[in-house]
Amino acid sequence: MAEYLELFLFLAIFVLILFGFPVAFTLAGVALIFAVIGAWMGEFQLRQLSFLPQRIFGTMSSEVLIAAPMFIFMGLVLERSQIAADLLTSMAKLFRGMRGGLALSVVLVGMLMAASTGIVGATVVTMGLIALPVMLKAGYDPRLATGTICASGTLGQVIPPSIVLVFLGDVLTYANQQANLKAGNFAGKSVGVGDLFAGSLIPGLLLVGLYAIYIIAIAWLKPERAPVPLPEPGEQAMSKRERLALLLNGLLPPGILIVAVLGSILTGIATPTEAAGVGAVGAVILAARRAVPRLAPLFWAGIVASVALIVINGFFDLLIQRDNFSPTEQAMLWVAMGLVAVVLASVVAACWALFQTRQLTPVVEQTGLITAMIFAVLVGASLFSLVFRGLGGEETVHHMLDALPGGLFGAMVFVMLLMFVMGFFLDFLEIIFILVPIVGPVLILMGADPVWLGVMIAVNLQTSFLTPPFGFALFFLRGAAPASVRTFDIYRGVMPFIALQLVGLALIAIFPALATWLPDYLFSK
Repeated sequence: MAEYLELFLFLAIFVLILFGFPVAFTLAGVALIFAVIGAWMGEFQLRQLSFLPQRIFGTMSSEVLIAAPMFIFMGLVLERSQIAADLLTSMAKLFRGMRGGLALSVVLVGMLMAASTGIVGATVVTMGLIALPVMLKAGYDPRLATGTICASGTLGQVIPPSIVLVFLGDVLTYANQQANLKAGNFAGKSVGVGDLFAGSLIPGLLLVGLYAIYIIAIAWLKPERAPVPLPEPGEQAMSKRERLALLLNGLLPPGILIVAVLGSILTGIATPTEAAGVGAVGAVILAARRAVPRLAPLFWAGIVASVALIVINGFFDLLIQRDNFSPTEQAMLWVAMGLVAVVLASVVAACWALFQTRQLTPVVEQTGLITAMIFAVLVGASLFSLVFRGLGGEETVHHMLDALPGGLFGAMVFVMLLMFVMGFFLDFLEIIFILVPIVGPVLILMGADPVWLGVMIAVNLQTSFLTPPFGFALFFLRGAAPASVRTFDIYRGVMPFIALQLVGLALIAIFPALATWLPDYLFSK
């Protein structure tokens, strides 16, 4: 029995989480109990627990993880300030006269909100409150409407910037280091959050394309499920000038934010943590611009100054610790200092405007609560991982995956199926913190590209938000949908989109370049 203690540890945690016990305390408490049992049986040395403070300190001092609360803050600001709602309304008007246009607008808005917020709950609830009644009134099949909203709302798990990718990148960085040390390959391929951001971009757009193709096919083959909405009494077709104004007011502001955040990461101008700071500041300015329109010129000046600073930083080395500056660098340094002053004034005014309109305080409180919950789970998972490895769990997993037929292919199929099934019952954070540290080093040792592995896991975890009975997107939409929409319709509606995500996962498995080409092109120079 003692040789299977690590498996009993994993099973005990899985069962207790299913019974609803708090995840962070379950991970830590059960791990400590099994550490004592293992020490009593001679299978674990209690002095290994002395490594835990070092791991916690490493988590606290991780620059990468600082990006998580800032991305959470950015998403909550955009959601609470109704910028996301304006985006959805604008897109729906642009696609109103097209067959299946309302559903396509939901998909595109889901993509844009994923690239600017990355928070599944906020996206699904917002689209459920705004888009679902409009789609139902237009005669859309409730299954198609609810399935489209749920699937589009989960794109924030794959399309960067994503909270999933931030934590997955941190866990995979450690797993990759462990694998390289065991293999004696001290110059092995590195992986970080920036690599995963770049690697997941094309697969995320692939999923958007699959959703759009499915909606267009349904709209043409079964037009009664996605009819063209009839114009309202007295409603006139939009002119080109009105469409342009709609694009500028509804799409341009979040578009600038997306370019500033993702563009700075993919071009190497900023790290994900620095880009998260840019995103948080940009979200505050955009929200204040909407809350206090009379200060819009100041806020636009702050946005333009922020973009200009990113551009200048990409062309000039303006580190002030240096002693020697060329005349051009000296001039650009003064320009940069002036731009910083403009940004600072804009941010201070924006924070005051949001505070006065009672938007800032709830967002800060909610950001703190979400961040505390996530990091509590991370600390508990660190203790679980420490005890699991001390009991020999890593060797057990390695032998088990090695024994599977098909080598790396068989091991990947098994792990992906295991994650898919666990996604029926567990949250994505629990899967990342519990399972990935166990299987990640083994799969990388077997030859899996770490970036490709991370993207495969991210797409698989996205599916967990849709799978009944515990898919979080289903619960979010159930809470926002009118009573006339049956829960059974929501469950049936997501089934085709789950199949589409599995098709996307299979394409990434067959063509790894979908995940590896862009990060190799951007960062391997």
